[in-house]
Amino acid sequence: MRRRSSLVLLSLAVFFTALSPLVRWYAFPRLAKIPAGQYQAVVLEARDATLLDYGTMRPKKVAKVSIVQTLKGDVEEARRIDRATGRDVVVWDGLAYVVGPDGAMVSQVPERYVFDAHTQEPVHAGGESVDGDPVERWGVEFKFPFLTQKRDYYYFDAQARSSAPIHYRGTQEFRGLEVYYFEQTVPWTKVPLPKRMPVEGVTPQTVAAMGMERWYTTKRMFWVDPVTGAPVNGEEVHREEMRFTGGKQRPITAFAGHVKMREDYVRHTVGLVSSQRQAVLLMTSYLPWGSLLLGVSLLSLALLLEARGRRPAAGGTGGVSGAKGSRPPRCGARARGWSSPKHRAASPP
Repeated sequence: MRRRSSLVLLSLAVFFTALSPLVRWYAFPRLAKIPAGQYQAVVLEARDATLLDYGTMRPKKVAKVSIVQTLKGDVEEARRIDRATGRDVVVWDGLAYVVGPDGAMVSQVPERYVFDAHTQEPVHAGGESVDGDPVERWGVEFKFPFLTQKRDYYYFDAQARSSAPIHYRGTQEFRGLEVYYFEQTVPWTKVPLPKRMPVEGVTPQTVAAMGMERWYTTKRMFWVDPVTGAPVNGEEVHREEMRFTGGKQRPITAFAGHVKMREDYVRHTVGLVSSQRQAVLLMTSYLPWGSLLLGVSLLSLALLLEARGRRPAAGGTGGVSGAKGSRPPRCGARARGWSSPKHRAASPP
């Protein structure tokens, strides 16, 4: 019975020990992915900012500028690209909608972002765009990969339509979470004007006819949960200028401000990421390590039962003298075949 139990325990030990790397290195890369139909929105604000009045072409101080950033998954388009490429992809339609203190639109820039649902790598399957202009992304945007590493990444900048390194600057604590802090500085770069301008009749073409062009720089900061790769907070120190092509006149500030995520959205994002990271930890830490420890424990128990089954029975003796039915050896003179003197005298000569 003990031998049968030890064999069962040994089989279970092999199963759980083999399950540990399978969950971590086989199941997790295939099961962890971004849902194709995900929708999210975040509001960022820049208080005491400088904003250009396109009616007078003069900058002015304003109490607040708000940026509403939305991302909506296009499920049907994702399925079409899935069939064409054989990959799990997500198609995000994004919109950065900027409004002034009076609620009037300042600018709006739509995007289409196609990426691998598992790795967050861009998928160049057509349709990638920023403000209607075709682009070819490389690096990440909006979200970092699952199990973000302590290294630099390339991050796509929608204004410049190009990617640049975003640097890992250390590990910090943010609202009870251990996060990685990343920072990117985009130097002064000539960028296109939004195709939809806040003043009726003013277009990028009319601004260019005035001999002006738009330049931009920013310092971008992200606090990223390394388990899910989701930023729990983001800020930008952002500046835009309208510069004259002749270079004889001073640039006009189009926008200047420190853009921060609104507090209620920070709390919501931290709570959402805190719940989602448990599902990732289940497959990357809890199940693999738990299965490995269980397998080692079962193996130890199986070996212990096997050792007990092979131990000799207690109280047993060895040797011929202990054999059943054996006769004790004769001793004394009779044992050696001698006769007593009395017996010899009675014997015939």
